[in-house]
Amino acid sequence: MAEAISDRHLVAVLRPFVRACAPVLDALREADPFGLRARADQEKLDAGAKKKVLDALTSVKVPGTAAWGAMDIDQRAGWWINRVGTLTAALTSIPGLGGALADRLPVQDALGAASQGLLLCAIAGEYGVTDVGSRVRLIAAVLFDRDVDPVLAGGKNADESAEDSEAARLTEELTESERTRGKVTVRAVAGTLWRLGRSLLSLSDELEKRPRGRFYHRALGLVPVVGAAGDYFGERSGLKVVWKRAHEWLMANSFWAR
Repeated sequence: MAEAISDRHLVAVLRPFVRACAPVLDALREADPFGLRARADQEKLDAGAKKKVLDALTSVKVPGTAAWGAMDIDQRAGWWINRVGTLTAALTSIPGLGGALADRLPVQDALGAASQGLLLCAIAGEYGVTDVGSRVRLIAAVLFDRDVDPVLAGGKNADESAEDSEAARLTEELTESERTRGKVTVRAVAGTLWRLGRSLLSLSDELEKRPRGRFYHRALGLVPVVGAAGDYFGERSGLKVVWKRAHEWLMANSFWAR
């Protein structure tokens, strides 16, 4: 029987994970998926055309726009789950191409837990929860059903320099993408998600506790090639459970939306 994973080890893994999630979420917040900001900045646009572009940008419900500011907390959390969750679920389901063979490996659960942890950090931010310790406790509670001591999660006796180094290593591809291309690419996000997933592999059996799809999603996931579709819909279903549990935990721990 495998030795039980201690809360101390769980926190040691999750603290740099949470730190690394911050620049990923910043990149997703600042993304310009429709190219509107770039078009508005082009000098060749006349005043009328630029106003139309800026008006369009204002009406798009993405972080940083007026439309986003008018959304309530449930709508903003829903945006992260539905829009960004679609991307992370797709990336997570790729190992499902291997069907049952891939499901015997920890890769699927590691990537899935990384995606869910990333979105939990995003949801926490919408509630005004920015400290690493609270986000660690949220992830531990929602994904692994663990009630971690706040002092331990808050980094008592933690080596912050080592945590910073590990977080920087996990986000190397984001940093390189920004340096060479001036923006964060989907490929860089995918590579970073892979690194985040690998950083959770030492949690072994804990990863299997995370919210997953229904039994028919898992059954379809055992079939080669089409297993990716089953895994995708399973991950999307799991994210709905993640959001529900996160809301309940944040309310129970007196984290109220700002």
